[in-house]
Amino acid sequence: MKKLVIGLGAALSYIVSVGFFFTHMMMYSKKKTDEEIIEKEKLGGHFVQKDFDELEKRNVSIPSRFGYSIKGYLIAPYKEKKFVIVSHGVTMNRYNSIKYMNLFLDRGYNVLIYDHRRHGESGGKTTSYGYYEKFDLRSAVHWLKHQYGENITLGIHGESMGAVSMLLYAGILEDGADFYIADCPFEDLEQLLLYRLQAEISIPKWLVMPIARLFLKWRDGYNMDDVSPIKIIDQIQKPILFIHGKKDGTIPFSSSIHLYNQKTGLKKIYIAENAEHAMSYTRNQTEYKQRIKLFLQESGIDEKAD
Repeated sequence: MKKLVIGLGAALSYIVSVGFFFTHMMMYSKKKTDEEIIEKEKLGGHFVQKDFDELEKRNVSIPSRFGYSIKGYLIAPYKEKKFVIVSHGVTMNRYNSIKYMNLFLDRGYNVLIYDHRRHGESGGKTTSYGYYEKFDLRSAVHWLKHQYGENITLGIHGESMGAVSMLLYAGILEDGADFYIADCPFEDLEQLLLYRLQAEISIPKWLVMPIARLFLKWRDGYNMDDVSPIKIIDQIQKPILFIHGKKDGTIPFSSSIHLYNQKTGLKKIYIAENAEHAMSYTRNQTEYKQRIKLFLQESGIDEKAD
């Protein structure tokens, strides 16, 4: 009897330890500071403080359905009602979106960059890799359309978790933009976690994933199955450009290929040969811009694009 009690105690201790450890890493992933992100962007040639300071920026505070505020900047120098929302990746914030902001400003688009929940200046207690973030993206879309009208031309650019949030928004909540650009998204959260687990820790998945699924639902209120772009990608009717670095060691580029294959309707894909995770633009700026230009032309969004 004593051995049974000890065994049950050890098993329970293992389950609790694994469950809390695994979900804690997901929900409270370490965020980069403004200074760290800006330094990274400067090294990539994407950020010039003087130029950014001189931009006419509107501070934006958008109410989330979850009770906190979504903070960001709206840069709208153009009278034409063309907008892009930029959705950043995990650990980052709006400063990571400045390179994409500049890209679209150069194309004549007004741009909204914002901080995801629990990032930057936005509220929210946990990171959910797209589950809760998709609702905040919808709030940003609705705010923009309320400000400028339902008839605006709208695109959304997402990077990594931001791309997943975008795809979940479009495939589950509403296909509310005119085009989407998905840079290095994962296709399925559980599949990604298994990939990372096998790469970093030699523990059989059956010893971890059932516990992680249970604790994630208990602690943060959603199922891993709810964060699976591959399951809903065929619901998105609007054009999507998929972009992924071939050297991505964080999210394999096969994720974008699978999503591309599953997507119906107008779609394009660009696999950047020499790019690591979320580095396709940094490593291939000219090609990246050209692929977006052609995508917007072929989808009929920028028919007169130069």
